[in-house]
Amino acid sequence: MKRVRFAAAGSLFGLAIGDAMGYPTEFLNMAQIAAKFGSWREMGLPLSEGDIVRVTDDTQMALAVGEALVEAGAGEPGTRGRTRGAGPTAAALTPATVEAALRKHFVAWLHDPDNNRAPGQTCLNACVALERGIRWQDATVIGSKGCGANMRVTPVALIPGLSPEQRAGIAQLQAALTHGHPTALAASDLTAHATWLLAYGCKLDDLLPRLRAYAQESRHTYHAEWLGDLWNKAGAPDPKSFIAFGWDECLRALDTAATALRSKDQERDPSEAVGAGWVAEEALATALYSFLVVDGDARGAVARAAHSSGDSDSIAALAGAFAGAKHGILYWVPEWREPLEYKDRIVSLAALWDDAS
Repeated sequence: MKRVRFAAAGSLFGLAIGDAMGYPTEFLNMAQIAAKFGSWREMGLPLSEGDIVRVTDDTQMALAVGEALVEAGAGEPGTRGRTRGAGPTAAALTPATVEAALRKHFVAWLHDPDNNRAPGQTCLNACVALERGIRWQDATVIGSKGCGANMRVTPVALIPGLSPEQRAGIAQLQAALTHGHPTALAASDLTAHATWLLAYGCKLDDLLPRLRAYAQESRHTYHAEWLGDLWNKAGAPDPKSFIAFGWDECLRALDTAATALRSKDQERDPSEAVGAGWVAEEALATALYSFLVVDGDARGAVARAAHSSGDSDSIAALAGAFAGAKHGILYWVPEWREPLEYKDRIVSLAALWDDAS
């Protein structure tokens, strides 16, 4: 399969643009959003005041994941051409190296003075525990399936050269460090798979069926090498039962999105149609709905997702990541990219992984 040109740049910028568009609409109802910003068809950047367009912890933590994986062996930011930074050393990305790098970067995010965007309590509590140096299986918030885990998984899908096992294992591990619920793991894996499929040219009509097939195939696959005894910490009877619960919740969310899409009502609030998105499987399904209801249009996807009554920034971040993976950088015009907070970090990661693909 041929990868979309500049898929990494498109997906990472799309995530940040969606995040920025949804940031000022989060916690507002539809009447309040319409009164302040007009219809979703009229929305565009910048929505924030000043010269810099601000993003939330969704983009911050996505960058933390990406830069942690670079440190663990997926290249080196800022390098181009056929050097160590030209492609990941897949063998270096082991559970031990990935876990150590993620822990380091999550703790750095915890203490970052810019970590002031109403971050999720699950992430904060788990990162405090991770800083103490205890096993991550003991640090994670075992019962949380909040959407914070799959908002940050996009970089995993964009690293060239990973095996399907590595991509799934890393996607689930980065989630499990903070969100120990099986649905958080499954939704993160499925989010990464959706991004990967789109980056390799998946047709829009095939996306939901292929995601459903992937979820069905993964129902009883517990990645023990990456997850260790997490299933036991959760009190599940066995590893397969533990992970199957998460996949089943994701399958139901995909079915909800598919049902909502049958009416093709672009004016309907995505959060009312599919779900508010505060939990992992709903955030994924509502973002997929927002992306597909506008036939994959890049700007339409982030606007439709941001103009929603639920977790608008998270839903729009994922919708933007999907749109960017599908279209590359083409529709994210310089006037939208240049004022974005963390633009330089996004460019560094994107240049590395697009060069290597």
